[in-house]
Order: sequence, then structure tokens, then C-alpha cells
Amino acid sequence: MVAHEMNESVSHQRSVYYRPDDTARERMKRSFEVLSAEIDAQAPIYGVSRGFGPLAEFDADPDAGRHGLGLIDHLSAGQGEDLDIETTRLMLELRLSGMTRGYSGIDPERWEEIAEVLRAGFLPVVPATGSVSASGDLIPLAHAASAMSGNGLAWDLDGGTPVRVPADRRLRQLGLEPLTWRSRDGLAFVNGTSASLAAALGNQARLREQCWIAATLTGVIADLLRVNAEAYHDEVGVARGGSPGHAVAARWIRAQIAQPREARSARRLQEPYSLRCAPQIIGTVLDFHDAFAALLARERAGCSDNPVISEHGIYHAGNFYAITAGLVSDQHATLVHQLAFLAERQLAVVLHPASNGGLPPLLAGRPGATSGLAGVQIAATALLAEIRQLSAPATTTPVPTNLDNQDVVPMALMGALRAARQVRHADLVLGSLALGVAQLAHAGGQRPVAGRPWFAELLDATPLLVADRPLAAEVRALSAILRREARGRFRDGDHALDDRAVGSEP
Repeated sequence: MVAHEMNESVSHQRSVYYRPDDTARERMKRSFEVLSAEIDAQAPIYGVSRGFGPLAEFDADPDAGRHGLGLIDHLSAGQGEDLDIETTRLMLELRLSGMTRGYSGIDPERWEEIAEVLRAGFLPVVPATGSVSASGDLIPLAHAASAMSGNGLAWDLDGGTPVRVPADRRLRQLGLEPLTWRSRDGLAFVNGTSASLAAALGNQARLREQCWIAATLTGVIADLLRVNAEAYHDEVGVARGGSPGHAVAARWIRAQIAQPREARSARRLQEPYSLRCAPQIIGTVLDFHDAFAALLARERAGCSDNPVISEHGIYHAGNFYAITAGLVSDQHATLVHQLAFLAERQLAVVLHPASNGGLPPLLAGRPGATSGLAGVQIAATALLAEIRQLSAPATTTPVPTNLDNQDVVPMALMGALRAARQVRHADLVLGSLALGVAQLAHAGGQRPVAGRPWFAELLDATPLLVADRPLAAEVRALSAILRREARGRFRDGDHALDDRAVGSEP
């Protein structure tokens, strides 16, 4: 993952969780009071009076500051590329918000000290590799905590382009003092599922955008090739059982068809499945997406600490086990593949003379003398192949660790970051299809109709291919145009779009 790449669909805003209300502060206070009372009673408490992980049966260091520092230091062992900036931001927001639920045993004033560092704009550099997501995402969160103490690296975002700088220098630039971590607030910070959940939420947002892009390109192809649009009729979805996702996908497809054709006026009775079954494919992805939205929202609203410290007592348990984010991420991998597979097969339709309306093979300007989109198709095939190779479920590949204390592990962050790589590859497959669709329009002499201004931008970004030219940058440019269009059309929380139809539908 490129460190400076932004997860643009998870736009950063100052979260309400950075300013907890009086109710949240009271919850936190009661939890802290319960913890304080149990400490005074010399109760056995994981990570406070006892050690960490499999060493929980041993006494903790009596110096809470030294014990907390040891926690952060020994977990600062991550490797590999950095988490992208937006995932890091969201990870920290989720961690702070979880600590306000009243189950973390953290003093509200101490919470404010931690939050103030982030409010000031401090953002740690966090390595992406090292978490098994069983006791939360210990390794990445420990690196974040360490940077907030002045160790490691932080992002300097002042100049527009993110730059890695020493964390202590960045704290000084922002007028901040390094944090010190006592045992309980250190454990509350690192002992959550926030990294895997943040990455899964980013993929969730991008997946919805890709559904719209896939449906929209399907509609444009259907329009350009004069296909039988009966496959996109509402009655088909009703007959199937009333899938909400099917209805939305079909509506998005129809919105791009200027002149819907039925069997008598279409070029053929039935199209290949990549066109005819697109509502079923995209719609089912949307149905799964919506089911996952509820699961992820519940995780986001919860607290993933251990132990759970409520006003009713202390409970040593396993809320830090990131199985929800792990299983959702494994399904994200499957769903992204469905969209990429559909797009790659539609590109084949666009490039083959038997299905592209008799246009030249590979849409070459002079077949033989030029090669058209041959390279683009080969690259799209390679991207799809890698998406498939990455589709093995991470949750089925656990390795016990931590002296078998963590004898089952969900590998949730690993799965979410794998899915993020698949999403980026799928963006490029969709960009390759967009290039093919634009060249199809050029070759057929068809210009965009009213209601489809973004398509004119696509055509301008990839002029008619007369002679061979490098096309990698054009694929990326078209992908970026479509992603921007998708982000601009979505509204938070549902499928609501500004569906100004190209054709006859309102």
C-alpha cells in the first residue's frame, strides 16, 4: 500500500468523538471509579495488577508508568509498508470513540490529554504488518502510542504532500508535549480492533462506489451496442424475489440508456451473461454490502477493550477479538472479485468483433498495423488474476501465537488490507473497461447525450485511438474520473443518488 495514498471515500472530518458530551464523560467517570476501587481492593486485574498476555498470572510492575511503557515498547515491533493516512486517522478516531463508551476504565481528563494530541493535527506513521487482530490490533496501535510519546515517526501534512518526520520533532512543531502511558490507559489504547475495523470500513465505502461504476458502465455499453434492455426491467427483479440491491443496480443501469430497446428493436434477443446478468451480479453485491453495513456499524458503536470495566464491575473477556471485521473483509474479497470479473468480461465484449457491433478487433485503428487495446486487456486480465489469488479467506489461515494464549486468531487486519489491495486493482480493471467503452463510443462516432456530462470527460481523457500509444496513464485517469463521480453522487448511509436519467426514466 502506498503510504500517502488516501482512502478518499472515508473523508476525514473532526469526529464528534473528539468532543464527548456530558453523558459520555459521566460513563467514563463511573468506569474509572470502578477500576480505582478495585485497584484499592488489590483485585487481580489484567494489565494493571497483572502482566500482559500469557503473563497475566504474574504480578505487574508496581510502577504503573514503567508497566505502561513496557507495554508500548514491547509491542512496537511492526514491519512493512505504512497504513495509509485515512485508515490511520479513522483507526485513531475509532479507538478514541470506543474509549468513551464507559467500559475502558480511563479517566475522562486523561482521555482529553490523548485526544488533544490528535486534535492538534498529530498523526503517527503506523506500520501495516504485525497484527493478528486477536487481542485487538496491538502492534499498529502500539506504534501510534509510541509516536505520541515522541518515538518513531509521524506525518507532516503541512506542505500538502505527506512527509515522514521524527515524531518528537512533529510534536514540538505542534507545540505538544510527549505523552506518557500508564498501564491502564496504555492498554485501553492498544487493546482494540480499531485498525482492522478502519480498513474494513474504507473497503466498505469503496465497494459501494465500485457497484455504481460497474452498473453505470454496463448501462453505457447497453446503450452504445443497442442491446435488449428487458434484462434491466423492474419486473425481472420482482420476479426474482424483490432483492433491493437488484432494483438499485437495474435502476443505475437504466439511467444510462438513452433509448431502451426491447426484443423487437434490439440488436439480438439475448446478450452474453456479462451484460444480461449484470443486475443480478451487482445487485447481490449491494445486498451483501448492506448486510455488512449493519455489522460494521454495530462494531463501530461498541467497545473492544479487555477487560470490560463497567459501572457494574470488571469482566475479563474477549471483545478485542476482531472476528466481525475479519469475516466481513473475507467477504469483501469475494465481492470485489465479482465486480472485477464482470468488468473484465465486459471489456472482452467491447473488444471482440463478434460482440462489439462489427467494429475492428481490439478497437485497433488499423488492425495488424496497430494493436488497439490489446495491452490494456492483457493488463486487466493480470489484475483480475491477482485479485483472484488474493481471495483466499484470511480468517481460515490463522497461526496460534503468544505461548498459545492466542490459540485462535482472526487475521482481520491482514484480510482487510488484502481486500484494500483488491479494491485498488478493481479500480484499474474498471478504468480499463471505461477506456474500452470510451473507445467504443469514439469508433462508433457516438457522442454523449444530455444527462451524462461525466462521459464527455471520459472521451476527452482518451481521444480516438488511431495510432498505438501508451495507455496506462489514461486507464488511471478514467478510473479517477469515475471514482470522483461516484463519491460525488453518494449520500451517507444508503443508496440515494442523484439519478438524473439519460433516457426516459425520471
